Amino acid sequence: MLSVPLALGLAASIVATSFLSGLFGMAGGMVLMGLLLLFMPVPAAMVLHGITQVASNGARAWLWREHIIWKLFIGYMAGAVAALALFAAIQFIPSKAVVLIFIGLAPLMALAMPDRLMPNLLKPTHAAACGFVCTVLQLLAGVSGPIFDAFFVKSGMGRKAQVSTKAVAQTFGHFVKLVYFGGIVVSDENYVAPELMVVAVATAIVGTWLSRRVLEGMSDANFRAWSQRIIVTISVVYLSQGFYLAVVG
Repeated sequence: MLSVPLALGLAASIVATSFLSGLFGMAGGMVLMGLLLLFMPVPAAMVLHGITQVASNGARAWLWREHIIWKLFIGYMAGAVAALALFAAIQFIPSKAVVLIFIGLAPLMALAMPDRLMPNLLKPTHAAACGFVCTVLQLLAGVSGPIFDAFFVKSGMGRKAQVSTKAVAQTFGHFVKLVYFGGIVVSDENYVAPELMVVAVATAIVGTWLSRRVLEGMSDANFRAWSQRIIVTISVVYLSQGFYLAVVG
């Protein structure tokens, strides 16, 4: 049975992280994944995180649906399906240390990549490659937003096109994660209570809805500047936690 303190803490965390994702199209999923790993084994955290992010990203995609760049999403989806097929064959489950290190390392690598090596996400083959890489990260770290966000930060797209297109792609990516880890969550240790799922979906939608007015008032320049700052800050925190767990155990 879900305790009241746990329910309130989970609700507050999901509202806050969904608001952050709704505002920048990024970062909220990273923060939430780290919080869930404090209390749950990796498979259970992956499933609850996936449910939350499908709800959050799905609501955000619906709110900004007129700005979605659909050809980018189709390419991304093709790459994501290929990555799922690969992981279904090897059935790899990462440790918490590996998850945290990948969450922290991926965005820093993407931001450090020279502009000339960055793919053009509006090209179908490049979008498919991005979908493959990001889905591999989804299944290794629970989130792919960091590297996906870094690509978008340097893409020159407006904030609404970024937020909406990332939302629909991430909705599909997290659904892929649910398909993969949903088959693993069968033991008592990995069990995810239905009450947690209901709280996660409801509060994710609330946080996303609250972010809309703030995003409307933000300029594209401020959007890009704050996006990069948030990526770097969160990455450093998770890298530190991941290496600590790897050393201490």
